[in-house]
Amino acid sequence: MAKLMIRVRSRDGLERVTIDTPHATIAQLKSEIEAQLRVPVQSQTLSANQNLLLAKTLDDIARFTDMSNPHAPLSSLNIAHGSIVYLAYDGERTVAGPAFHPCGSFGKKMTMDDLIAKQMRVSRQEDPHCELVSFDRDAANAFQHYVNETLAFAVKRGGFMYGTVSPEGKVEVDFIYEPPQQGTEDKLLLLRDPDEEKIVDAIAIGLGLRKVGFIFTQSVTQDKKDYTMSNSEVLQAAELHGESELKEWVTAMVKLEVNEDGGADVHFEAFQMSDICIRLFKEGWFETEGTEDLDPKLSRMKKDVVVGVKDTKEVDNDFFLVVVKIADHQGPLTSAFPIENRNVPVTMRALKNYFDRTKSVPFVKRISDFHLLLLLGRFLDINADVPALAECVQTQTPVPEGYQLLIESMASAS
Repeated sequence: MAKLMIRVRSRDGLERVTIDTPHATIAQLKSEIEAQLRVPVQSQTLSANQNLLLAKTLDDIARFTDMSNPHAPLSSLNIAHGSIVYLAYDGERTVAGPAFHPCGSFGKKMTMDDLIAKQMRVSRQEDPHCELVSFDRDAANAFQHYVNETLAFAVKRGGFMYGTVSPEGKVEVDFIYEPPQQGTEDKLLLLRDPDEEKIVDAIAIGLGLRKVGFIFTQSVTQDKKDYTMSNSEVLQAAELHGESELKEWVTAMVKLEVNEDGGADVHFEAFQMSDICIRLFKEGWFETEGTEDLDPKLSRMKKDVVVGVKDTKEVDNDFFLVVVKIADHQGPLTSAFPIENRNVPVTMRALKNYFDRTKSVPFVKRISDFHLLLLLGRFLDINADVPALAECVQTQTPVPEGYQLLIESMASAS
């Protein structure tokens, strides 16, 4: 008599069930699973869809109904000799037979995390953790204007965004810090200065702000290529996102786009790197060396991942991007003071020129500029003076006379 062999994949690995008749029904398959694999019929959920094994809750499992009719012949579902069906079940069992396990061991209980770890699945994340990102108009304009007017979008430029995160997940960016860096047409190297970043963080704390994202530009030559973000951009964005430990962290991109009249418009886009992207990066799945020959729209993994139903080491970068809505606002800070780490170094002479131009402005308004505070922070105590000045700016309260005299003397001495 011809027999039917069905392969059953569960959280325990891949096992086999043999049925005496080639014309079996779903009920007969379940009975044999109970007899041969010791999983009670009432605990079983079967499906031809492998996503069953990724279901986290009973409600999720209950959505897989393609094999819920016990009287349906297996053949009606295109299940034949050698086919794989997927099994989810309640409770625990010890696997007695020589079942194949993704981990290569026998008789071991497999958790869902074990299974996913051995078969990492990459899919699109529909919803970001960030409801939207709103850019301070002056900060955004100062960043893009320099890249457009001075660099002509010929090389890449980047910065860290600082602002607030609301309980609803809305991110507001109030200033952009541009660290020391070197940019080429397709690479951006951040030459991060820990001492300078300590000053930046002290200012942010005094202003009631925190680091909320990374912003970078694409060069005009990149616009001719068929990708949203290149593999090197994905790696850099994932590294910075992972470093932040902020689930609402935003990655913003600025580029030139040709408009209907044939001219060029500056265009902002915002994304979050998906949860699976950050997990893959932190767990060391990304190949970071020897990818020069790779299509830039693809990221290479060190081990196979599952995309759709395919095992692959190359993943389209778009799978890692979650689109974030963009808005703008007028924040509490100005961006009129020269900006750090650009072509022209910012010196105390810039402070004198700035104070000469703003004599009629109240003192607290004159120093309500992150880039000015950063220059002052190089000469003041970052544990006391810098937070105190930043707090005056945040609350828009008068600056103590001692600080005013100190800053004005620093400016006039230049």
